[in-house]
Amino acid sequence: MTRRATILTLLGLIAVIFIGLLLFRWRFIRQLLSRPKGPPVPPTYRADRFQQEDRSRVILVAGGNPERLVYECLQRLGAEEKLQAAGKRILVKPNIVSGSPAPTTTNPEVVRAVCQWLKERGAETVWVGDMSAVMTLGTRSSMKTSGIELAAREAGALPVYFEEHEWIPVSLPRARYLDQVPVSEYVVNADLVINLPVIKSHKWATYSVCMKNFVGATHGRYRPYMIDSEHWEEIVSEINAAYRPDLNIVDGTKVMYAGGPWRGDEAEMGLILAGGDRIACDAVAVALMKTFPTHQRMKDRGVWEQTQIRHAQELGLGIEGPHSLELEIHHLKAPSPELQSRLEEMQKLIFA
Repeated sequence: MTRRATILTLLGLIAVIFIGLLLFRWRFIRQLLSRPKGPPVPPTYRADRFQQEDRSRVILVAGGNPERLVYECLQRLGAEEKLQAAGKRILVKPNIVSGSPAPTTTNPEVVRAVCQWLKERGAETVWVGDMSAVMTLGTRSSMKTSGIELAAREAGALPVYFEEHEWIPVSLPRARYLDQVPVSEYVVNADLVINLPVIKSHKWATYSVCMKNFVGATHGRYRPYMIDSEHWEEIVSEINAAYRPDLNIVDGTKVMYAGGPWRGDEAEMGLILAGGDRIACDAVAVALMKTFPTHQRMKDRGVWEQTQIRHAQELGLGIEGPHSLELEIHHLKAPSPELQSRLEEMQKLIFA
């Protein structure tokens, strides 16, 4: 890290601590001062269950209510057979960065549909967990205000607030900026992990979809801006080397295509996409956002040149490029001319 970067990181940390002390008191202090217990454990690597002939499948379904979109997407993906949810303890990880509604956070109706689908297939326990941004702690309040807690409970799931539980350090042998990262015990102990992000742009990380969503499952002292403010995106990718989700279900019912992560320009899209590979799902989501007047940093880089994606590929976290992606698009009703045009442009951006 350069001297300038070190100074900026220290100044950022001081500012975060000061504001936290001023506004959030004990929750903030406890999170920053707490330390994970025990030696680092190896990363949890799971194979992509949804590959077909060495290509990672991503299913995009548009044109229905959230429950129908989720069910159709999972049916076409073959998720029931691939996941074998019966009798398993399953963590569903939505984006609950704050208590704001979608698309700042994952749509509660999408959370409800996913949890309901898992319970219908015999899941023993479904946890819905996250840790809100350090500046908006606690997660208990954010989950309630956003409507996600109620949606989870109505579907038979149990809300969990990561900062109220233990953290387990995970070693990152191939990373450049981190040698380990503490993650929620629920990530390590669950039989299955379902990543449930929303599609949105991000002023500092460029975008927030599958990989950025996992930052919420890491200890507050390991947020990218506390490690190296000049390498936000690379650190997001490296944090993801700690685990691999069994499935990514991406909420595109409403998309934030500029601004973010707290507020920005939004568009109703009415779609869900899903797949086993984080890079593949992120690439599709980024291409979709690039069909809008998004911010300059996302515009200036091609889909496969986005820093999160490129660094994740260097770490071997997913597919290497468009030749390894199998994208299927399905409509539950005839799409509008605008949606059809955007999806065609999205495909060109992915496969050009």
